Amino acid sequence: MRMDSGWLVPLSLVFGVIVGAGMVAIIVAAAQRGQRAVDVVSSAVPDGVDQVIDALESAGVVLDPSNNVVKVSPGALAFGLVSHQALVHAELVKLVDRVRRSGESLTEEVHIARGPFGDANLYLQVRVARLGARYILLLAEDRTEAYRLDDVRRDFVANISHELKTPIGAVSLLAEALAIAADDPEQVRKFAKRLTKESERLTRITQEIIELSRLQAADALAKPELVSIDHVVSLAIDQNHVAADASAVQLVSGGDHGATVYGDEALLVVALHNLIANAIQYSPSTSRIGIGVSNTDGIVEIAVTDQGIGIPEEDLDRVFERFFRIDPARSRNTGGSGLGLSIVKHVAHNHGGDVRVWSQVGNGSTFTIRLPEATDAGARTGEEK
Repeated sequence: MRMDSGWLVPLSLVFGVIVGAGMVAIIVAAAQRGQRAVDVVSSAVPDGVDQVIDALESAGVVLDPSNNVVKVSPGALAFGLVSHQALVHAELVKLVDRVRRSGESLTEEVHIARGPFGDANLYLQVRVARLGARYILLLAEDRTEAYRLDDVRRDFVANISHELKTPIGAVSLLAEALAIAADDPEQVRKFAKRLTKESERLTRITQEIIELSRLQAADALAKPELVSIDHVVSLAIDQNHVAADASAVQLVSGGDHGATVYGDEALLVVALHNLIANAIQYSPSTSRIGIGVSNTDGIVEIAVTDQGIGIPEEDLDRVFERFFRIDPARSRNTGGSGLGLSIVKHVAHNHGGDVRVWSQVGNGSTFTIRLPEATDAGARTGEEK
């Protein structure tokens, strides 16, 4: 597969400024088969490299002779490449060691785990080169989407065509019924109410399609930032208060406070909102739903526990599949698309985490999102050990 090399252009432009200042020399060769050669010559890491790494949208890491990370870009932290100012993955360390031994720059594609837990993986195109006499520069671009895009398109088109057929058909039939019943106000009101319900269902499906498409895009975390889990929980609960009150369900939150993760706040709110909304849908009146946060050993967990109908054991492994419904009749009556839990899974994976479920029929369910704690925020400033 021919890989696009456009991700190196911002780096070469910013390095050009450093050349003009006399701080470091950079030579960018012409692109050959989708790759560009970058040779960096300097006796030490110049101050300007901090600005270069901070400006990168992709992952960038600078390592000293002992392989300690002295500078890391937000993208590298979002990908989970660095922990405690060291490269996490042995595959990347091996590439760095090869460049140290040979002195030659290299570009390779590697397949690594997205985070410390979960089954999400990354396909990265990695470029490693010397930065002066002592330091090593590692650049990485996410190519995961290029590998899964064909499968996603095929599955998605097949499923969404089926899902849209029902409400679109209903809208068409109701429109005909309205025309026939034009002289009967009571029938008009009845059909208009059903038409409104089906149009709202189409709107929800469309919105979830947009959210899922965004999560499956290469730039899902194009601008990662430090996110307060307390704020995520507060926003998600606020979004569900009306539905909870209408169902006479109480929402209760608690647990550890002050936890932060590295990622996209809006996506995390969507994921937690979906879990709470799902719990409300399957909970009996006057029951309680708990939203608890724990922060232990670098892992932030957000658990949503309900007292609902529970999930059969044979369905537990499938609840996060796109368009899967435990009770299709109930989900269709409430307007569910079967995409909500799939969105939760993709949000967790995109943040280097995972989502788990425990459930017993008749005793309720607990869905838990697990995310790596943002312990490396200080690394972005270039702090050294």
